[in-house]
Amino acid sequence: MAARPLNHRGHTVRHVSRRELLATFLGASCAAAGCRDKNVPDLPPGRLVEPSRALGHRIRDGLGELVSRAGDMPEEDWQTCDVVIVGGGIAGLSAARRLLMSGSKHFVLLEMEEVPGGTARGGMMAQQACPWGAHYLPVPQKENRALVGLLEEMGVLEGVDVLGQPLGAEEHLCRDPRERLFYAGRWYDGLYLRAGATPEDLRQWAKFEQVLDQWSAWRDEQGRRAFTLPLAGCSDDPAVTQLDKITAAQWLQQQGFNSTRLLWMVDYACRDDYGISVGQTSAWAALFYFVSRRTAPGGTDRPLLTWPEGNARIVRHLTEMAGERVRPGEAVIDINPVVRDGREVVEVVSLSSDGRVRGYRASRVIAATPQFLAPYLLRSWRSERPSHVSKFEYGSWMVANLAVEQRPGGEGFPMAWDNVFYDSRSLGYVVATHQVGQDRGPTVLTYYYPVVEEEPRGGRRLLESLGRDEWADVVLTDIEQAHPEIRQLTRELNVARWGHAMIRPTPGFVWGGSRLSGKKPWRGVHFANTDLSGVALLEEAFFHGTRAGEEVLAALSVPHQSLL
Repeated sequence: MAARPLNHRGHTVRHVSRRELLATFLGASCAAAGCRDKNVPDLPPGRLVEPSRALGHRIRDGLGELVSRAGDMPEEDWQTCDVVIVGGGIAGLSAARRLLMSGSKHFVLLEMEEVPGGTARGGMMAQQACPWGAHYLPVPQKENRALVGLLEEMGVLEGVDVLGQPLGAEEHLCRDPRERLFYAGRWYDGLYLRAGATPEDLRQWAKFEQVLDQWSAWRDEQGRRAFTLPLAGCSDDPAVTQLDKITAAQWLQQQGFNSTRLLWMVDYACRDDYGISVGQTSAWAALFYFVSRRTAPGGTDRPLLTWPEGNARIVRHLTEMAGERVRPGEAVIDINPVVRDGREVVEVVSLSSDGRVRGYRASRVIAATPQFLAPYLLRSWRSERPSHVSKFEYGSWMVANLAVEQRPGGEGFPMAWDNVFYDSRSLGYVVATHQVGQDRGPTVLTYYYPVVEEEPRGGRRLLESLGRDEWADVVLTDIEQAHPEIRQLTRELNVARWGHAMIRPTPGFVWGGSRLSGKKPWRGVHFANTDLSGVALLEEAFFHGTRAGEEVLAALSVPHQSLL
């Protein structure tokens, strides 16, 4: 096979063999196994399902002419409102909810995509709901009052336990079996590989659990935990924050951990939540992954809430709440704080999907977009980019949805909600119909692949170098190691490429000054995105949307009590 990868502009990069393609994304051994046959296996039909890349790149490259035209727009093309929210991901939608809860209704939410949700969006495939990004949410702890309130509003919580911790309603909690791991031709329960583990492997795993318990019990002089959600509640004691100065790999080495199975587990965690390897992730962020969702030492992680469409269920609730104020297909191309008639306002110019340019004059703007977009949107930042923006790095992801006519087989532990391959660079797949109890017949498998590269821009180039067919071949070849029949079972395979999927918590970022600088309001513009926490989690996006909403309420002198 001579694959012809394309870059983001649709130009051919170079011819590569199928073996080279598979070796790059799956490793040499998998490539050799996948290329045993001389003929290229047939691919199921499918398409790319992804963000509005063309318009996004136009914004990145500058829309000077359109912005200039906005200056000549007649007055009737300008709309006046209290607030403009830019971006319809979880952060923007959460900001809208916070405004509505305090009676502030004179706002609009502008979203470039035709559907809101960002990386929490979902879709339909073969008449089955499925996720295109984030697909679960742990039941929050009682201290996270704002998020608990949202989930109570949605009706997905049901009382509290003996410790006062919220309980998820049974129909929304992830069904058993939750996780399984494929290794050496067989599936095993859970994600830590105990089969064939040596006494030393098990000793190190037990010691690692003890370390996690110690951090779970740790409190600073103010009673704050080392790791908790949202991150704003974490201790800033140097005993904790110094962990942000080294990588997780360095910390593991310092602790004497060298068990291959333990190292795999920590690396998987880093790739799963952050899209980077154990050698790239801050040690603080790695421990945050394991400890922040533990209620107490010796306890298990919080149970998971999930739905067939993933976190798009939460997106739908927030979108319905905001109603007609949400304006999809309308991309913001310019944000410009000005003084008009002696009053400070923020002028926002948008470009709709039909090519129409619109203008909004607002007292306040909530920029609920990733920080890397701010210098393209804020007019004065285009020529004088703040130094903190360059510190925000984003990883790339590929997500594929496979419509299969029946469940693939396999030896060992039965199919679970989350199905992971030990010898793979992917994160495996989740089963869309698992939660609704359909254990036979057609389903949709959602496969996740983080493009783990040392340099983020190189990762995006690698992601975008493959089209739908090349990615489909990578996905099917990877899954074939556990399910040789997957090509015959797959009726459709669609692919999404997320070039800036999630913030990368590399050493020095979470507790460095750039992240804190990024959330400071600037001339009537307030910032809200999960990247302001340094970790890409729904809990953090919701927190920052709520926080920015409350900042705006205070600026507009709207009476309210903080939910945070």
